[in-house]
Amino acid sequence: MRFKLSLILPVLILISAALACVNPLEGSEIPPANVETIVAGTLQALTPLAPGPGDVPPVPGQDLLPHSMYFLNNDSAGLVQVYRLERNGMTVNQITSEPANVESYDVSPMDGSVVYVSNNQLLVAGADGSNRRMILDGGPMDVNNPFLTVVRNPIWSPNGQTIAYGFKGLNFYSMATGQSNRVIQDDIDDLGGGLLVPRELFFPDQYSADGSRLILTLGYYEGASAAIYYPNGNALVRLQGGEGALICCGETEWTLDGTAFHAANPSMGMYMPGLWRVDSASGNVTTLVSGEAGNGVFHFADEPYLGPDGQLYYFFASLPAGQESVSRVPLQLVRSAPDGVTNRVFLRPESFELMNEALWAPDASFVIAAMAPIQDVYFGGAAELVFTDGQKEAISLVPFAMQMKWGP
Repeated sequence: MRFKLSLILPVLILISAALACVNPLEGSEIPPANVETIVAGTLQALTPLAPGPGDVPPVPGQDLLPHSMYFLNNDSAGLVQVYRLERNGMTVNQITSEPANVESYDVSPMDGSVVYVSNNQLLVAGADGSNRRMILDGGPMDVNNPFLTVVRNPIWSPNGQTIAYGFKGLNFYSMATGQSNRVIQDDIDDLGGGLLVPRELFFPDQYSADGSRLILTLGYYEGASAAIYYPNGNALVRLQGGEGALICCGETEWTLDGTAFHAANPSMGMYMPGLWRVDSASGNVTTLVSGEAGNGVFHFADEPYLGPDGQLYYFFASLPAGQESVSRVPLQLVRSAPDGVTNRVFLRPESFELMNEALWAPDASFVIAAMAPIQDVYFGGAAELVFTDGQKEAISLVPFAMQMKWGP
């Protein structure tokens, strides 16, 4: 999942970790002070979406999706809430009804319960929104130093027993005991005179399927990186190599066995475009597709997923160099061997120039792409199911979806 923000850390922290991905799309970058307003303004009310050219609607009475799909959209009052699209691909249910925007959330893979952040509070509710309860109140945020007290990016463990979240560091909340434990403290520099600068901040991104590993985002004053945390041994493995790579901030996808994860970057600016594989035991970064291909050609990649068939699926494009920064590259859906290069084939003819995020089917038979309505919207979009079988037509799902996640 990809969300565009400035590299300036105070803005990164204000919006929340899920909207804090560093994605350097220079040239058409949204001014940091207006990010929240722009996000709210681009979310559309849930209304029937007319199929676009080549799209077909879901078939009534049939399950289209392997799981329900959760996402963010605004309600009738213009506030961002959690919604769920049922397996039939047609029925949408609103899960939360908060008096303030939901900033980030996650879904329990066990029963579909949701944990989310709203009004700087960490809240939990059942799959139907019932039994809402607060498990942490971060209190009012310091407008001058928002990173000190912001609650961010809750992630549910695969067994549904633990919630990892960011608050003054990396924390784990036990559903059984109702207690939180901070395992890593944020590193803040006090420069005197009330000037505080974040040296390194820690918040979770994604558990491996077996729950033994957790990808973390490491936030800095400018920019970010990633690391792998092992909850059982309280061990932190930092990345090794991959200089110039964009590996952080929800831009990662675990392999099914948890031995590695992939990351990609489809734009060029502060970070190079490309596709990388990270070994979760050593943190070693391997470049699969180099952004600079030589002869004035650059490779761009996005949303990689290693399918259960052992093939790597991702979005890809090659373009001649023409400017210092590039965004909104017209990507195409491809499949290759795990090395990202061997036997690479294009699966569909259409391009995905305005794609803001994607959600892969577990079996890689399709991907749900959120397509922005216009060039300068970098959050979510119209959700369209695109089959990796190029002979099947795409299917329109909902008018707007952001932070798409699978439910149980």
